[in-house]
Amino acid sequence: MLTALLPMKGNSERVPQKNIRPLNGKPLFFYVADSIEKTGLFEKLVINTDSTDIGEMATERYGDWVKINKRPVELQGDMVSMNRIIQHDIESIGVEHDYMQMHSTSPLLSPETIASAVRIYSEQKKAGTLDSLFSVTAIYSRLYDKDLRPINHDPQILVRTQDLDVVYEENSAFYLFSGESFLANNHRIGKLGKSFPMARNSIECLDIDEMNDWLLAEQIVRTGLVK
Repeated sequence: MLTALLPMKGNSERVPQKNIRPLNGKPLFFYVADSIEKTGLFEKLVINTDSTDIGEMATERYGDWVKINKRPVELQGDMVSMNRIIQHDIESIGVEHDYMQMHSTSPLLSPETIASAVRIYSEQKKAGTLDSLFSVTAIYSRLYDKDLRPINHDPQILVRTQDLDVVYEENSAFYLFSGESFLANNHRIGKLGKSFPMARNSIECLDIDEMNDWLLAEQIVRTGLVK
């Protein structure tokens, strides 16, 4: 059984009421939730939230397919680890499920990418070669650590950037994992975790964190590339 997790708070600091704020006339969280629904792969969409507005909007749009998991007081606030929230969902839904956790702040994630990730996860989990799959952004740039030590290149040998060793950034677009793996590791990425690389210039990697991200997403949606 495959269950989608879409945890959301009612409060947001840098973009007020971000999760339900209209993006080109459509509440932000509808974008990724619609993409999840369009795949036809998920038995249930579970929204863990402290917001009555989010719960009511989701139920009105998605009906019985969505389950609202009311966030208990001890899991509310800006400093609560996502691991604790996911654990709460798994314990209430079932360890026997496979889960795909996504964020409302990735509105440009497409049904095709979601379906592709599910296919890879399902095939390789069956083969015993992974227990989790997570999205990353492939970076071909000269990178340094905080002490300005080169990470993926030798400054004395200026190879072309496209020939550098690739470095991956966890972009938080999605995580696929089994309930069993999560509870064993207390983490979305298990001991047999594998990455799902996405191109750095892909609009699907856009994560809305600040107002300039919002404005960029709005411009992209207005082009008609995303419905």
